[in-house]
Amino acid sequence: MPKMKTKSSMKGRFRVTGTGKIKGNFAFKRHQLSSKSTKMKRHARGSFILSDADTKIARKFMPYG
Repeated sequence: MPKMKTKSSMKGRFRVTGTGKIKGNFAFKRHQLSSKSTKMKRHARGSFILSDADTKIARKFMPYG
């Protein structure tokens, strides 16, 4: 059997933690930040763990992750 390919877009957007969870970054933090609230920008710092429903979808695109 040939190897399955990982979606290239997933490689740049997500990482797999040591426990097997999928970690991602928050959206809407690149430009036009003056129009966004301080609370939104504060909560969007760092990274987050994908929900169980989204993890099932992401695993299809990352077969070896």
